[in-house]
Amino acid sequence: MRRFREKYFGDADFYKMVFAVAIPIMIQNGITNFVNMLDNIMIGQIGTESMTGVSIVNQILFVYNLCVFGAVSGAGIFTAQYYGQKNTDGIRHTVRFKLLTVMVITVLTILLCVFCGQSLISFYLTGEGSAESIKASMISGREYMLLMLTGLPFFMITQVYGSTLKECGQTLLPMKAGVAAICINLLFNYLLIYGKFGFPMLGVKGAAIATVLSRVIETGIIIIATHRNTEKNPFVIGLYRSLAIPADTVKRITVKGTPLLLNETFWSAGMATLAACYSLKGLNVVAALNISNTICNLFHISFIAMGEAVAIIIGQILGTGDMKRAKETDTKIIVFAVLLCSAVAVVMFFTAPLFPDFYNTSEDIRQLAAKLIRISALFVPQHALLNSLYFTLRSGGKTMLAFFFDSVFIWCVSVVLAFALAKFTSLPILWIYFFVQLADGIKAVIGLVLVKKGVWLHNIVE
Repeated sequence: MRRFREKYFGDADFYKMVFAVAIPIMIQNGITNFVNMLDNIMIGQIGTESMTGVSIVNQILFVYNLCVFGAVSGAGIFTAQYYGQKNTDGIRHTVRFKLLTVMVITVLTILLCVFCGQSLISFYLTGEGSAESIKASMISGREYMLLMLTGLPFFMITQVYGSTLKECGQTLLPMKAGVAAICINLLFNYLLIYGKFGFPMLGVKGAAIATVLSRVIETGIIIIATHRNTEKNPFVIGLYRSLAIPADTVKRITVKGTPLLLNETFWSAGMATLAACYSLKGLNVVAALNISNTICNLFHISFIAMGEAVAIIIGQILGTGDMKRAKETDTKIIVFAVLLCSAVAVVMFFTAPLFPDFYNTSEDIRQLAAKLIRISALFVPQHALLNSLYFTLRSGGKTMLAFFFDSVFIWCVSVVLAFALAKFTSLPILWIYFFVQLADGIKAVIGLVLVKKGVWLHNIVE
């Protein structure tokens, strides 16, 4: 029994270390998703069509967000291990690599949305619904998209700085900047969506303007605070004197990072395609999924934060070359993540019917959303396990394995299964949603085998 506890559970100092990394991330993500929920409810008060249009655009921009996340994460594997080595020059090179990569992604995304945005939105408007509803959703979505594009450059810079700080063990500054931005977003959502206190009533346009403004504030805070504290952040000294990166570093980051960038791109595109498959069951499903996903994201912060904790803590330990400690620590974090998220799942399941009532939509959509939330709650512990396994493989530079583990699975299993069930069977959306979630159990088994074998135990910055 004692050996069991020592293998799977840590002492007080261990949990203090994990919480020191994970709690600021949970707070930032929690407040962000809470405000996103309020934002979603505010837009939902305008009408179902506005909510549908905005949710479609957010699904499209979700692909961009994860592409940026993939780009900074690829270099971030090296940042965490360089930090473990106290190699400031190495960290500085990874920041430059991140900046150049996300600039390319952002420019391409803006061009794609400007010239092909209407076609992308119409991809989700193929299910049952009146012509008037489809047209109204398209107009709202297009207006929202064009304004949101102006905030992408600020988002990309925040991600570069925020990810680097987290990889260096500094999670408080990104949290503080995020909280400030969230307050601005919430305030101006109220003022501009409904036209309060003399501000114009702009509806979905107001929601987009509030989001962009909050991103400008967040970027300003995180850049100024980071550059002012050069003692704590020595990598900013001379950061912009040159954007030159040693060829060997570029090659190593590209080899390890490209599969991660491709993974986030294909995975997010797979998630967007999954949503399109579900939409074959009608516009009511699109609206219900929007409500469900917004609420679920609020609860999912638990396993997302634990996954990031795995990446940061294990990456730093691997950088020191202590493989035994890395494996023992990883096992304990994974066990803790699953147990923590099991408790979250219970709360999520029993509170599911409360949230959809805040939306100004039909009773059918509210009931469908509540049932979707409950199905998601059943699989939260599984998601916690999957997320921890994915970040474990990634922390040791096994990015190609992570690519197959994540992206190849979603396209070859999840999307195929969702499309087949939605297109060729009469199964209701709830059963289709359940079976797609259940199929992820296959991935969990594969991940457990890979992590247990220790294929990820590598120092990639030696």
